[in-house]
Amino acid sequence: MKALKDCQIAVVGLGLMGGSLAGALRGKCRSVVGVARRPESIEKALELGLIDRGTRRVSEGVRHADVVVLATPVRVIIEQLFAIGPLLPEGCLLMDLGSTKTQVVAAMAELPDQVQPLGGHPMCGKEVSGIEAAEPAIYRGATFILTPLPRTSNEALALGRELAEAAGSHPLVLSAERQDFLVGTVSHLPYLMACALVVTADATTSSDPAAWKIVAGGYRDTTRIAGSDATMMTDILLTNRDEVLEAVDVFQEQIRRLAQLVERGDEEQLRAVLDEIRQERLRMYP
Repeated sequence: MKALKDCQIAVVGLGLMGGSLAGALRGKCRSVVGVARRPESIEKALELGLIDRGTRRVSEGVRHADVVVLATPVRVIIEQLFAIGPLLPEGCLLMDLGSTKTQVVAAMAELPDQVQPLGGHPMCGKEVSGIEAAEPAIYRGATFILTPLPRTSNEALALGRELAEAAGSHPLVLSAERQDFLVGTVSHLPYLMACALVVTADATTSSDPAAWKIVAGGYRDTTRIAGSDATMMTDILLTNRDEVLEAVDVFQEQIRRLAQLVERGDEEQLRAVLDEIRQERLRMYP
C-alpha cells in the first residue's frame, strides 16, 4: 500500500469529527476530498481550509481514493458500507470513526475482497456538532482505537496507524468486542449519567429562580456531554446496548451503596469510602 503522504483520502461526512480529521490530515497526504450531503458543509470546509476539494456525490468522492473514512453516525456507517464497498478501487483502505465497533466490524466483513477494512474510533470530540465546530487539534494527543478484521492486512493496519499518528493521535489496537466493553463504561455511561443529572436538576430545582445563579463548575463540567448530538448518541447507545446496560447496572449498585451510607449517617464508613474513591481518581489522573 502507498505511504500516507502519497494517498488521496476521502472523508465521507463533514461534521465535527470528519471535518476535524480532514483538517488534521490535509497537507500530510496527497489530497483530502470531502463528501457531504449539504453544499453548505462543503463550502464551509473549503472556507476553513479543511479539504482540498469537495463533492456531494459519494461515487465521485471515493472513485480514486486510496483511503476512505466514514465519519457519520454508526447506523449510517453500517448502511454506507454496503453501498460504498463496490465503488472502491482495488486495495483501498476503508475506515470509519464510529464510537461502537462490533456491528460495524461485522458489516465490514461483508465488504468486497478488493477492499481493506479497518474499524476506527478516536477518543476525542466536543459536545457541539457540525462543520462549524470542526477543530483539527481535537485529535492531538487522543487515543485512536483501531479494530482490524482477520482479513485486514498488516500493510493496511500500518497505514491506519500512520493516519492516526498524522492526525496527532496515539493508535491503540483492540478487538471490536473489547473496545465496546471498555467504552460502554468510560464513555457511554458518563453520557447517560450527565443526562440523568440534567433531568434531576430540572425536576427538583428548576422552579427556584436562584438555582441557575448558584450553579458551580462541578455541575457544568459533569453535565457538559449531555449537550452532545442526540442522533449520534442514540446510535451509539443502541449499537452498544448490552455493554451500556451492564455498566448502568453496576453504577446503580454503587450509587445505592453510597446513598445507604448517607442514610445511615455512618460518618466514619462514609469518609473511608469517599477517600478510597478519591485516591483511585488521583491514581488515574495524578
